[in-house]
Amino acid sequence: MVDASLPETAPRSAWSRLLRRKLALLGLFLIAVTVLGALLAPYLTKFRPDEQLFDGLTLEGAPLPPGGDFLLGTDLLGRDLLTRILYGARTSLVIGVAANGLALIIGTLVGVTAGYFRGWIGSVLMRFTDLMMAFPALLLAICLAAIFQPSLWIVALVIALVNWVQTARVIYTETTSLAEREFIAAERAIGAGHGRILFLHILPHLMPMIIVWGTLGISTTVLLEATLSYLGIGVQPPTPSWGNIIFENQTYFQAAPWLVFFPGIAILLLALSFNLVGDALRDVLDPTQRGRD
Repeated sequence: MVDASLPETAPRSAWSRLLRRKLALLGLFLIAVTVLGALLAPYLTKFRPDEQLFDGLTLEGAPLPPGGDFLLGTDLLGRDLLTRILYGARTSLVIGVAANGLALIIGTLVGVTAGYFRGWIGSVLMRFTDLMMAFPALLLAICLAAIFQPSLWIVALVIALVNWVQTARVIYTETTSLAEREFIAAERAIGAGHGRILFLHILPHLMPMIIVWGTLGISTTVLLEATLSYLGIGVQPPTPSWGNIIFENQTYFQAAPWLVFFPGIAILLLALSFNLVGDALRDVLDPTQRGRD
């Protein structure tokens, strides 16, 4: 039998502390609902996202309000709004995870390299990072998206190219601090190579920060994707995206407010959920917070 007096492992302890936070549980629940809705969309609705229904409009050609066979109503083309939101969740999640993952990899590589080697390598990398930070992220994303032919993966790439700089700056600061610690100096003294120090000592200490920034970054990515799609340079119709759903139906906002309200709420809740989980992870994984729960 396992001795109950033995301390919990770090991952298990962090997970148990995370589950004691009500806001984190709310965020995890909202994320789970969104993921399940996106994966099970074909089974949750009998309509296709691009299907224009004969009974999806009033006799005057106006969208139907929520109720009956259309729980969230229909849009101006007679398409079921719930179906488009469910399939639009796939777009937001795929771009959110893919773009943020790539941005995290780029930012971590730049930050760790600059913070560990420093010298001219660090100066060049961080001056380039400062240059990228000088451009407004949205404006730079609009320029890049306008150059390339918009598609799901191009949008993900564009978002990644403008979102890595904050991660690089934070990782650089932490790596610079770690590189000056005594245990790193001891590793160098016994002849450990750069690869051993980076992968066995630097990166493990950075993992909590990377996890937190990865979680928080998804909310930023979701909002940026919705903004680009709303401006018409993101994911293109008929592929549903929460941003282009709002764009397509904004002219009916006063007559049919649900066409903007429901996708707007979906964007808000998904971004909020990742922020809640990210904030909780930051507290849970921060050693200075231990013992305060």
